[in-house]
Amino acid sequence: MNRRKFLMMGGISVVVSLVSVLTHGIKSRSQQLSGALAERFRRMSQEAEARGLAEPFKGVTTNGDVVPGLFPIRSTGVSTAPVRRTAEAFLATLTPEQRAKTIFSVEDPEWRKWMNQHFYIRQGTGFNEMTEAQREAAFDLLRASLSAKGLKQSRDIMRLNHTLGELNKNFAEYGEWLYWITVMGAPSDKEPWGWQLDGHHLVINYFVLGDQVVMTPTFMGSEPVTASSGKYKGTTVLQTEQNRGLALINALDEAQRRKAIIEVSKTGNHNVGEAFKDNVVLDYAGIRATEFTTKQKEQLLDLIGEYVGNMRDGHAKVKMDEVRWNLDETRFAWIGGTRPNSVFYYRIHSPVILIEFDHQTPIALRHLERGKPTREHIHTVVRTPNGNDYGKDLLRQHYQQHPRPHKH
Repeated sequence: MNRRKFLMMGGISVVVSLVSVLTHGIKSRSQQLSGALAERFRRMSQEAEARGLAEPFKGVTTNGDVVPGLFPIRSTGVSTAPVRRTAEAFLATLTPEQRAKTIFSVEDPEWRKWMNQHFYIRQGTGFNEMTEAQREAAFDLLRASLSAKGLKQSRDIMRLNHTLGELNKNFAEYGEWLYWITVMGAPSDKEPWGWQLDGHHLVINYFVLGDQVVMTPTFMGSEPVTASSGKYKGTTVLQTEQNRGLALINALDEAQRRKAIIEVSKTGNHNVGEAFKDNVVLDYAGIRATEFTTKQKEQLLDLIGEYVGNMRDGHAKVKMDEVRWNLDETRFAWIGGTRPNSVFYYRIHSPVILIEFDHQTPIALRHLERGKPTREHIHTVVRTPNGNDYGKDLLRQHYQQHPRPHKH
């Protein structure tokens, strides 16, 4: 299988080296899998990581060159103290063994080691091995970092992973608690640090520097997107993102739609910014927001707000201000149909944000037609282009201003 096909397979890819697996030994889940399957997952993870991390981080660009000066270090006036306190409280609940595999340097490549796919052998402490008190402390960290909407959507994605386990009678590979947390750096009000949540269809990278926050890359998806049976019957996710996207394309006139729709046929998976695509070169496509009416611009901003609004309200407002400053450079592109039940892909792309929504082909829902995109499998990804995913541009500037002591 060639590199491109492997990395795009199922829309994503990522992994952990054998050394990392041995060092941080995530045995609890591996022990549930058969020896042969566990070995296969380990090998697939290793291969994906080796390929995906072969290049040093640069960031998403339109032509291979990072646009400088987009993300200055500045005070936002929005406190990050609740995030710091809950992170410290979570770490305090961990055993020495758990802490050893959960805490990394703020510069560690662990940031880039995330994957949507369920087979990936992850680092950190898993919810499946936490006590109830530890689990509640982990949710307190999410509660302090995310909005009520972001927390609910995250929990519902976890619950729908349990639904998938029910449908496939396979809780070794799918389940509500197969999600892992790592912490990069020491929680601080001055020094850079952050945390990562990583699991099937849910990945959040959360970087903190002073009162600035970068919450990308963020991946949210599900298969199925609605539980029609089982423990969490009635749970549903990503419907607003789907419906508002469809409403926006249908709000455009015929001339605008001709520019926005880059392909009318949706036959496969289209997300390009998923795992191990930190340095993807993606040119602008679709229609520019300068060609929108005032009402259409507000619809576009409301749609972007659905994704940015997974952050706590204060930090979401800071990010949306950044989005508004760059609105004239923002493009909206569409692939697929525009009818009420169509499957489609859309992309919102500006110098400071990249959002993708994709109806994917079935992977784990066996009753659905193979190779045909379905509304029951959705992937979304949010990135910060031009070098600031994982807050890396802020980190670079911080170390320019505050050089690290030389190691001897």
